[in-house]
Amino acid sequence: MIDVYLFSGFLGSGKTSLLLHTIAQLKEQGKKPAVLMNEFGALPFDSDAVEGEGGVPLKELLDGCICCTGSEKTEAQLQGLLEENDDIDVILIETTGAAHPVEALDAIYSPLFADRLNIKGIITVADSKRWLERDKLSPQVRALFMEQIRHAHLLLANKVDLLTEEEVAKVTFELASFNESAPIIQTVGAKVGFSFIEKTLSSSEKGTDKQIISGKGLPLSSKLLTFTDSVTKEEFENWVKSLPDTVYRMKGYVPISGYKNPFMFQYAYGMVNWLPEYVKMEACLVIIGEGIESINYEVVNPFSDEN
Repeated sequence: MIDVYLFSGFLGSGKTSLLLHTIAQLKEQGKKPAVLMNEFGALPFDSDAVEGEGGVPLKELLDGCICCTGSEKTEAQLQGLLEENDDIDVILIETTGAAHPVEALDAIYSPLFADRLNIKGIITVADSKRWLERDKLSPQVRALFMEQIRHAHLLLANKVDLLTEEEVAKVTFELASFNESAPIIQTVGAKVGFSFIEKTLSSSEKGTDKQIISGKGLPLSSKLLTFTDSVTKEEFENWVKSLPDTVYRMKGYVPISGYKNPFMFQYAYGMVNWLPEYVKMEACLVIIGEGIESINYEVVNPFSDEN
């Protein structure tokens, strides 16, 4: 399993600086990192800096977004990284400053990588000065800025060198109140030890559940299910309707009675989507949500927990 760290944060917060520092530390440890970068524009300004590091496998998503709408491109780029490099130790993903972190994480939870990638968590770089001046942002931009911070598993209060001691204390207190589950570290130039990141985002596994733990614990987890038999769309959708509202996302390949290849299945925000597959994919399903370990899968015969 390859550990995956997702770097989030608003435009200009210092994500690329964090990425470069992390790459350097990993290389010093003798590890081989790979990078997937998403840039807001059509020119790879930030990825040019990564290429300057030398020997770091890099894939880019330009003028797009790592989210639900761009998940196919994200999967293709991740597949490229894995197929072209068989000695990767860590994958670092830097999202565009305009990306919602949960949607970015969702795109990486593909059944194609369920047995290959270990999602460690979201590290969000927060511009401390911008936080104090957030009321100056437009409502839509401010909402995104706050969402990126709210969904972090680890928060970097960056650029504290631009603030007074009183302002640093105010930022730290407010961030802690806004996101009670994420540890906060004050940084200058987004410099933080990778060993600290590793320790803080250590994963806990219970059965087939993978839950990201940080601070008081963020209850977002994933579960991989396999199939022992084909199902009909009707009985499968009835099972989906029986799930709690805390199931946010599902995607995978479902074997449908009467068809040679499993169908691609996606679920989000209460909506289901089926697409025929022309290649025989492994029948499995990834569920993402909160409290999903309490779901009684035994009720549905076609499912079995993968052990």
